[in-house]
Amino acid sequence: MNIALFEHRGAIEVKKDRLVKDLKGVVADTDDLLQQVVNSTAEEFAATRTRIEGQLRDARSRLDAARIAVARKASDAADATQEYVRENPWKAFGIPAVAALIVFVLLSRR
Repeated sequence: MNIALFEHRGAIEVKKDRLVKDLKGVVADTDDLLQQVVNSTAEEFAATRTRIEGQLRDARSRLDAARIAVARKASDAADATQEYVRENPWKAFGIPAVAALIVFVLLSRR
């Protein structure tokens, strides 16, 4: 199960990197557009604007897909945790309780 979580984390990192690259591209293209506005014709401006709008739409779509993937992975992790606690209640609650008791006893001796 842990291996699957690490594999999914890697896939999420790839998507995040692609999204960051897309957003940087949109920002760079927008900067280019602002530089060209002064010396461009209406047709050139419209073409550049259309291209930037398309890139922004793609970036929004990928951002939404990344959001959904992260939410799904968080839900999967919560489900796995709940399953582990159900199957191993003594490990999930007993060991931390014993550890807390030991710390309490050690601190109360001071």
